[in-house]
Amino acid sequence: MTIQVQVSVRSRKLGVLIRDARLAARKTVPECAAAIGVTGGIFRAYEEGRRAPSLPELELLAYFLNLPMHHFWSKEVRSDDAPPTETLNLPALIGIRQRLIGVMLRQQREKASLSPRQLAERSGMTTARLRAFELGERPIPLPELESLLGLTGGRIEELFDQTGPVGRWQIRQRAIQDFLQLPPEVQEFVCKPVNRPYLDLAQKLSGMTTDRLRALAEDLLDITL
Repeated sequence: MTIQVQVSVRSRKLGVLIRDARLAARKTVPECAAAIGVTGGIFRAYEEGRRAPSLPELELLAYFLNLPMHHFWSKEVRSDDAPPTETLNLPALIGIRQRLIGVMLRQQREKASLSPRQLAERSGMTTARLRAFELGERPIPLPELESLLGLTGGRIEELFDQTGPVGRWQIRQRAIQDFLQLPPEVQEFVCKPVNRPYLDLAQKLSGMTTDRLRALAEDLLDITL
């Protein structure tokens, strides 16, 4: 295969991957073209494999689409993946969360040794409205929920979803943000597969009690002496 043919084949494959990445990110041709500083016509030529972007353009496109660069060397198709929200029954999910929050609000009220009438009077709402909140029969407006929690000594963060699909997504997002806050050299250390045993060891040590860690340190000291 000649160099020209190789370039032509690679350009077409790259075009497919670029289009796939754009569709997966739900972006339009004009949006992507503007992001990397080319015209819509040129970007369409990239997707059709008639032209190929430069490495800086590809890097900028990957940044704009929030995509790892290795996607453009892979065979992975992303645009067929449904967005997270399309796989969820959102009305049912909201209903479940509404009932769970009602239960947690009732538990918080009981923990504060308050009857429904007492809490309703202190919050300025009717007892019927409070009961409807606690039974999950009606959604609780956030300001009212914060007010009720304030009267019972609770915190809004304690009611955040932790185990549902949205909660797990939020946890992953926080984990990503926490990772990005680490010094660059620490990020690099964590990402190297060769360092995985050290990370596993650190994880095990973090689960040990203070006494167990002290005993382990003493054992190590004895060995080195």
